[in-house]
Amino acid sequence: MIRQKVRFQMIISVAALAALTGCGIFPRHTERDCMERAMYFESNRSSRDGMIAVGSVVMNRVNSSSYPDTVCGVVAQKNQFAPGIMSRKMDGRSAAIVREAAVSVLKGERHPMIARAQFFHAATYHAPYNNIHYVLSTGGNAFYEKRPSERVTQSTPLPQIEGITGR
Repeated sequence: MIRQKVRFQMIISVAALAALTGCGIFPRHTERDCMERAMYFESNRSSRDGMIAVGSVVMNRVNSSSYPDTVCGVVAQKNQFAPGIMSRKMDGRSAAIVREAAVSVLKGERHPMIARAQFFHAATYHAPYNNIHYVLSTGGNAFYEKRPSERVTQSTPLPQIEGITGR
């Protein structure tokens, strides 16, 4: 009986801590952490342009009424970014580069060619849809807007371009 009571108290304590974490009293990740995670897992070992483009897509989603209104809400959304994006370990070797790019995007830098794009996929992937309007390929990803098919003027990924953003 005592064991059951202790076990029940532990379950309640864990549930309470989880609830507090979820409501932001004990945040697990800051907005910068979430932006770094998006850049790291979606464009790690690519280019600064690739990281800034990924960050620009995240911010386009934050500013859209179709997605959560926080960086962490967007990045943690199920099936939208790399599996395990919020829980996998990041290698510290590229931390300074990723951090600089994340801070820069959070301060307002955007990739100038992203426009309103809210989506991307690996540049080598060939999507079978007719509503994809590509705006940029950089850092190993192809970035695009979804449009009505009659408004698509760039239906194939563009050649990779680098060196647009600078630091």
